Amino acid sequence: MEINRENIIEIVSKSGVNPDKDYGQNFLLDTKIAKSIVDLLEINEKDDVLEVGPGIGSLTHFISLSKAGKIDLVDIDSRMINFLKIIYKEPNINLILSDIRKYDVSKYTKIIGNLPYNITTELVIYLIQNGVSAKSLVLMCQSEAYTRFADLSGKDYGPASIYIHLLGDIKRCLTVKPGSFYPSPKCSSTVFKISISENCDRELALNVYQLAKKLFLNRRKTIQNNLSQVLNDKEKSASILNKLGIPLTKRPEELSPQTFVDIYKQL
Repeated sequence: MEINRENIIEIVSKSGVNPDKDYGQNFLLDTKIAKSIVDLLEINEKDDVLEVGPGIGSLTHFISLSKAGKIDLVDIDSRMINFLKIIYKEPNINLILSDIRKYDVSKYTKIIGNLPYNITTELVIYLIQNGVSAKSLVLMCQSEAYTRFADLSGKDYGPASIYIHLLGDIKRCLTVKPGSFYPSPKCSSTVFKISISENCDRELALNVYQLAKKLFLNRRKTIQNNLSQVLNDKEKSASILNKLGIPLTKRPEELSPQTFVDIYKQL
C-alpha cells in the first residue's frame, strides 16, 4: 500500500499508528522519493533484503514490488509490525519485532532504512560491522548527521568516516525536505548509499576504527599527544610518527584513513 499525503491521516487515525517521538518516527509521504530510494538499492532475485524500521511501510511498498528473494522488516514498535501484517502477506515477506541493535544482520545482501537521529551513528556502525554479507546499504538520516560518515577532513571527520572509507565508498544520493514527512522534522534528510568493496579487509577496517576512536577522543590535541596516551609512551609515539613522516603537530582530523592504517600497522 502506498503511503501518501491523501491517506496518511486516515491511516494514522483508524489504525492507531501515530508517530512516536521516542522512536524518532517520521513517515515519508512522497511516493516518488520513496520509489527513488528503493531503486538505489538495485534489488535482484538473489538478494535477501533487510528494511530497518519500516514504520507504516513508505519504503516497504516499493520493496515488495521488487524481485527480492526474501524481505525481512525489523521494527522495535509492535504497532507498526501489527499494522504491516495486515497489509503484507506475501510468502517472501517476514515481519520481525526486535531492536535492530540486537538482531542478527549478517545474512542480508542489501540493507535499507530511515534511521532515527538519536542513534544514527550507532546504527550505521552496527550495520556495516555486522552486515558481513551486505554489498550495499541505502540509508536516510538527518542531513547534519551525514557528514560524520562522508567527510574526510574537518570537524565532522572521525572514526565512522574512516571505517566506511576503508570498507568501500559512500555517496550522497538525495536530499529530502521536511515537508515530505509526517510529522515534518525540523531539518532536511539525506539519503546516502554505502557500497562495500569485494576486496575490503573487514578485520583490518574494524581494528583501525577502534584505534581511531581512541585517537579522536581529544580531537583538538595533536596526534602525538593522543597516540602517547594510547601507548603511555611519548618517545615511542614520536618514533612511530617520525618513521611514517607524520608531523607531530598534526591533529587527528588532518590525517587520511590510510594514515590511520599505517599507524595501526606500526603498532
